[in-house]
Order: sequence, then C-alpha cells, then structure tokens
Amino acid sequence: MKQIPNILTLSNLFCGALAIIFILHAPEYIAEFNGTEYTITNPEPIYWASGLVVLAGIIDFFDGFVARLLKVSSAMGKELDSLADVVSFGVVPGMMLFRLLQSAYMQMPDVYDVSVFNLAPALLVPCFAAYRLAVFNLDTRQTEHFIGVPTPAAGFLVASFPMIMLYNPFGLAQWLGNIWVLYAIIAVLCYLMVSSHPMISLKFKNLSVKDNWPRFLLVLLTVASIPVLGYATVPFVFTAYVVLSLIVPPKSQQG
Repeated sequence: MKQIPNILTLSNLFCGALAIIFILHAPEYIAEFNGTEYTITNPEPIYWASGLVVLAGIIDFFDGFVARLLKVSSAMGKELDSLADVVSFGVVPGMMLFRLLQSAYMQMPDVYDVSVFNLAPALLVPCFAAYRLAVFNLDTRQTEHFIGVPTPAAGFLVASFPMIMLYNPFGLAQWLGNIWVLYAIIAVLCYLMVSSHPMISLKFKNLSVKDNWPRFLLVLLTVASIPVLGYATVPFVFTAYVVLSLIVPPKSQQG
C-alpha cells in the first residue's frame, strides 16, 4: 500500500518525460519573409505536451492526497515528488519557452545571427524551479501557505501558451511571438518562484467563507472566466493569484 503514492508520483514523472518527447518532435515548416525562406518550428503540436503537464498536475495533487489517506507519507516520497515536479513543471516549461523563443526569432529578418545563447534564458526556468523545490523541502514554514509561487502554478501558466498560440484568444498569440515579452515572462517567473513573498495555498482546511474567501474568490474567477476567456483564463487566474497573495497575505503572515 505504501508504494501506491510513489507509483502516482512516478506517473507524474512519466507524463513530464513524455511531454518532452512531444516538444522535441514539434514539426518544422518553411515560411517566406521579405523574399527569404526560413525554417520555423510550429508550436501548435506542443499542445499535447500542455495536456500532459495538466495531467501531471492532477496526479501531483492526488499522490499527496492518497499518501495522507493511506497514512503512508514518508520523507522519501517527498523527495521523489520534488524530483518528478522539477521535470514536469520545470524542465518541460523551460523547453516550451525555448521553442517559443526559437519560433519568435524565426520571424525576425536577422534570424541567421541568432545563436543558442539567445534561447538559453528559457533554461533558467528549470534551474529556478529546481532551486525552489530544494528550498521547499527544507522550509518548515510552508505548511499553511507557500513562500514564492509553487512550481506547478508556473508550469500550468507556461503550458497554456501553446494552446493560446493555437487558438489565439484576444490576439495574445502575437504577444507570445515577441521575444521581449517571452524574456520578461521568464524573468518574472524565475523571480516569483524563489521570492520570499507569502502565497496563498489552495488547500481548504475547512469550508468557512471567512477563513477561505481568497480561495473561493480564485475558484469563482476561474469558473466565471473560462466561458469568456478560454485558454486565456490560465494567465488571468495566475495573475489574480499573485496579486491577491500580495495584497491579502496568508492569515499566518498578517500582523
């Protein structure tokens, strides 16, 4: 019985590894720009990787739930969970951003001057995710709330980008095709993951509105925005989560 949560955690890792395969095999096509042909990596098929990140997130929630339910929580399970998370919510988003940067640069006239160093900042995301997970395992304060944005939240945000590129709600795909927007996203995500800002945990200890109104508000915003925003719901709710955490710190952090 004690291995059931570990099997779920390894399923999380399996999803992350499979997502990497989909990203690596994103097809390329030839496009013409100002009379010159360029090879462009199409971000659309990466949506399979997006779905796998979401599936990994669901599994990541249930492995801890099952461990507590079966009363088989262990230090090894906690470490294994972090190892799986760094792949599914660190490496995979980093590779997605790498591909998006690559596609963005392919649209520029000086594309032949682009080197791997222009794309390398995307790999800071898995580095900062790994650092955050290592700190999380040692930080005893993160029981009622998080310190910094949790890696699954960052992973979900980036996983929404291929879907936004595919369906282009509100013209957001154009923004994700801008290298400076992508660089800014990378910088903000890296900062938020390792910051010391207290962030709301979405775990409900009870159903009291007084104790959980920020959580209920986030759930309400999510449900209400899906029919209107579509896949743009993810960056909208992520932003709302960060802003709400900053202006309404977790109860244990309030003076």
